[in-house]
Amino acid sequence: MKKRGKRYNEALSKIDKTKLYSKEEAVSLVKETSNSKFDSTIEVAMYLNLDTKKADQQLRGAVVLPNGTGKTKKVLVIARGDAAKAAKEAGADYVGDVDMVEKIEKENWFDFDTLIATPDTMPLLGKLGRVLGPKGLMPNPKTGTVTTDVVKAINDVKSGRVEYRTDSFGNVHGIIGKSSFDTDKLLENLNTFVSTILKLKPATVKGDYVKNISISSTQGPGIKLNINSFDK
Repeated sequence: MKKRGKRYNEALSKIDKTKLYSKEEAVSLVKETSNSKFDSTIEVAMYLNLDTKKADQQLRGAVVLPNGTGKTKKVLVIARGDAAKAAKEAGADYVGDVDMVEKIEKENWFDFDTLIATPDTMPLLGKLGRVLGPKGLMPNPKTGTVTTDVVKAINDVKSGRVEYRTDSFGNVHGIIGKSSFDTDKLLENLNTFVSTILKLKPATVKGDYVKNISISSTQGPGIKLNINSFDK
């Protein structure tokens, strides 16, 4: 059994494991129990009643949080011509096509957090699927990273876009900010993320869609939320 540190145990003592907290209580508590020495990341985890073997019950997409994530992301755009020019003007950190693909392939270069590509350049990235895929960097239309509107995609990423994807057990995870965020801003981000997932309930799901929701800080204990805190 993993031995927990003193700071973790002190934080854990403030949480009633038998209680389902309202979203307001939970956000206040997650800030209070953030026990790292740095500005920790706050995450939400939703356990959903999904059979991910069925294609229509595999959720994947992205949501732009109203107050951002607290992290500045570096963006690489693979595009040509006017789209490449627009990407540079919109503030992309790196823009190119064959040159950037070769840099990734030959130099194992990954100094970026998000990769956006126009549809016409996707064939260039095909051979990089085995390296981009496991890192979660392969562009995908479902997450808005394969698009002709590179300006909107860049703005979304820079302003706080968070990707989500169900794992094989039906869990969805997402960042909702930093422990330094005001409670109201964390609440607003939490509401946005959860409401997005609630609206995606597949028609084929039987019974309760959400099994549980919890939030936690980096290295901090999980806090379970009352699902009824959220508008359904």
